[in-house]
Amino acid sequence: MNRYLRLFRLGNAVIGFIGVIAGAFIAAGLDIGGYWVNIAIACMIVIAVMAGGNSVNDYVDREIDRTAHPERPIPMGEIAPGRALGIGLTSLALACIVSVLMGSLLLTAIVVAACTLMVLYEMVLKQRGFVGNLTIGALTGMVFLFGGAVVDNPADVAVFAIMAFLATTGREIAKDIEDMEGDEGRSTLPMRIGERNAAIASAVFFIAGPLLSLWPFLDGQLGVPYLTVLIADAMFIYAAWIVFRNPHEAQKTAKIAMFAALVAFVLGALS
Repeated sequence: MNRYLRLFRLGNAVIGFIGVIAGAFIAAGLDIGGYWVNIAIACMIVIAVMAGGNSVNDYVDREIDRTAHPERPIPMGEIAPGRALGIGLTSLALACIVSVLMGSLLLTAIVVAACTLMVLYEMVLKQRGFVGNLTIGALTGMVFLFGGAVVDNPADVAVFAIMAFLATTGREIAKDIEDMEGDEGRSTLPMRIGERNAAIASAVFFIAGPLLSLWPFLDGQLGVPYLTVLIADAMFIYAAWIVFRNPHEAQKTAKIAMFAALVAFVLGALS
């Protein structure tokens, strides 16, 4: 069982689990309790999608992982590559089937789109640099949109989903700048347009989020406690500044800023 848990990397799935709950809470507020069954099912779907995606990832990267991650089940000979791929695709298919049983066309559309993007990313888009960055950004935003859709109110989390997309894309570009020397065989954005131009692109994505962040407050959707989002905004702006000389610190700062923004949204929903 341990080998399968390592294949699925369920620790990463916790992030998706939290994202769904946060998205549902932002959209429904204190009325979230009335949707607990659907939220529980949605969390299981997200775990299945992420476990499936990680399994497909390990199949695709099996040769790279012999040196980069020799501790993973496939390089260690604990799970055959074909079996890992089969498990991954089955997990993604089950996620789609369960989403249909929830009886919502929107929920099913989000899950099917996420599974499709997940497979495309692992099989093709990961090697295409910027398109892959955008895909990861979209998948992150879709987690929160999914949470809002579970409580029949996706519109209320649309801004946060967009902000998550922007921040994640900027962070992925920063990571590609950091990993330029070890990314042989990939066509990443820094490789195609140069490190400085890629840093400019990353900074633009980091700054775009703060430009949108005050909209939920100005629109009256979230209360005064939401203004703690200004802390996250300051961190994103710092990430945009530091990415030119320290992309590692920039992407780490952006990750913390995303969590701070999430806390601000939850506080705003409580008010």
